[in-house]
Amino acid sequence: MSTGAVNVETADETDAAYAAGGSGTTDQAGAVDERLRRWRLVLGGEDADGTGCTLAGQDAAMDGALGALYGNRGGNGRGGNARAGQERSAGLGASAPAVARWLGDIRTYFPSSVVQVMQRDAIDRLGLSTLLLEPEMLEAVEADVHLVGTLLSLIKAMPETTKETARAVVRKVVEDLEKRLATRTRATLTGALDRSARINRPRHHDIDWNRTIAANLKHYLPEFRTIVPERLIGYGRASQSVKKEVVLCIDQSGSMAASVVYASVFGAVLASMRSIDTRLVVFDTAVVDLTDQLDDPVDVLFGTQLGGGTDINRALAYCQSQITRPADTVVVLISDLYEGGIRNEMLKRVAAMKASGVQFVTLLALSDEGAPAYDREHAAALAGLGAPAFACTPDLFPEVMAAAIEKRPLPIPDTGSPGR
Repeated sequence: MSTGAVNVETADETDAAYAAGGSGTTDQAGAVDERLRRWRLVLGGEDADGTGCTLAGQDAAMDGALGALYGNRGGNGRGGNARAGQERSAGLGASAPAVARWLGDIRTYFPSSVVQVMQRDAIDRLGLSTLLLEPEMLEAVEADVHLVGTLLSLIKAMPETTKETARAVVRKVVEDLEKRLATRTRATLTGALDRSARINRPRHHDIDWNRTIAANLKHYLPEFRTIVPERLIGYGRASQSVKKEVVLCIDQSGSMAASVVYASVFGAVLASMRSIDTRLVVFDTAVVDLTDQLDDPVDVLFGTQLGGGTDINRALAYCQSQITRPADTVVVLISDLYEGGIRNEMLKRVAAMKASGVQFVTLLALSDEGAPAYDREHAAALAGLGAPAFACTPDLFPEVMAAAIEKRPLPIPDTGSPGR
């Protein structure tokens, strides 16, 4: 994120308001001043910013918080490059008190969504990860999915005095995600389970008319312009017994941190549904089955180990060994597909599972982070096997699972990916 990401959008909005029309000279002058003020905050106030605007009060404090993170020595403007031979730096240093004050400042002056972005930038640009090992720092930060990923990557180095605080931070994020995602996920999948349990002698209100018509097109009577159905297809009603089995196979390499968080939450939601038998497997070069911890996604997350290599083939071999009812099983592989194991064996396993009746879904990411980096060759190979690989947002995931359960085409985003 450049500093401009904090304020350029609002500066553009001010430009639009100015162009749309203050009628009086005073209004126009005020719009110009506001426009310069916002651009001054964007550009950083160095000699070349060209605004000639001086900040005071809260504006000066906001500028100081931005400069501490995005400022540079000798550069031209906050968003510019440092001069040759000079390294960009900022004003937080490695001082825990200074960072604590800065965290308080940005929470005062900026909305939560911007605070989360600035925190991520501080961790990435200023190397503040080690400060997250201190309980007082964790209590000061704005918790989000990305912070959870950072904490999980630091878990081995985390002192015991910090782990309980970290666990509380993770639990808050997980509970917020569950509140947002659980109701819609259960409703969507319950409907899919009902529709997948089709019966051939349905009551009138249970008839699936679309499938009934499709199955009886050969009985169309042109003279009457109607279809006489010989076979009715209806929706069943999901009973309390298990109807489907879902295996979530999650790559826990460092680049998949956000996906691991979301997958753990969705795994807990699926496990809470009686008609779905859910298994959750995480892997790097080793494979760990965390199914017995699915009642608490926080336990799942603390059972992961972000980082390390990747052996997708080994993970799929384990998942394949756990499948008892292929025709009623959905396997969801969540991975960027950078395989460190045996590529051809991985593809053979996917082909074998699909041939046995397993619905196989490949998600390159399960997050809101945008287009992920992934192995395009492997994605294309999976697409050739009828298992297209694509990135999925948390909001889309229930629809993807519903389609897989009903064995209908997946709602793949139109990204132009070679893995589609």
